[in-house]
Amino acid sequence: MEIEKTPIEGLLVIHPNVFNDERGYFYESYCLNKYIELGVDSNFVQDNVSKSVKGVTRGLHYQVGSNAQAKLCHVLKGKVLDVAVDLRFGSPTFGEYFPVELSDENHLQFYIPVGFAHGFSVLSEEVIFHYKCSKYYSKPDERAIIYNDPELNIVWKTVNPIVSEKDKLAKSFRDIEKDFIYGA
Repeated sequence: MEIEKTPIEGLLVIHPNVFNDERGYFYESYCLNKYIELGVDSNFVQDNVSKSVKGVTRGLHYQVGSNAQAKLCHVLKGKVLDVAVDLRFGSPTFGEYFPVELSDENHLQFYIPVGFAHGFSVLSEEVIFHYKCSKYYSKPDERAIIYNDPELNIVWKTVNPIVSEKDKLAKSFRDIEKDFIYGA
């Protein structure tokens, strides 16, 4: 397994060891001891799977307070553009985003620590997206930033995105609370 650090502190792209042969492939999608050795020490308590069609854009989601979540994301089928936005006030990369293409062909994983908003857009005909969370879902603690916020200027690689009504009503980046303080 190989870890690729991104320009934004804490965000990691993980390249698992994939074993291919004429039958297909095999890889460990998660092994606690190996991830701890790599510095990914989040205690994951919940796994989520979503299925979406081409053009769907989900996010930008996060949770706050004692239910703030780290996430470990990967694609089981298809391809997405996965994006994390730094929400840590005082961070040198506050407000910056990092995109990575995750697919069933590259098997990459994206580790997103606490203090980031997360979203993805579907680039294939359909996608099955899997992610682990370090805290349980908590409706009172969920937050969202509008996916097409002009201040963030995220290039989603989709034309006419399909977005939920809930996500269309999300806050602007400028209006978020100081829920995460860098270095605190």
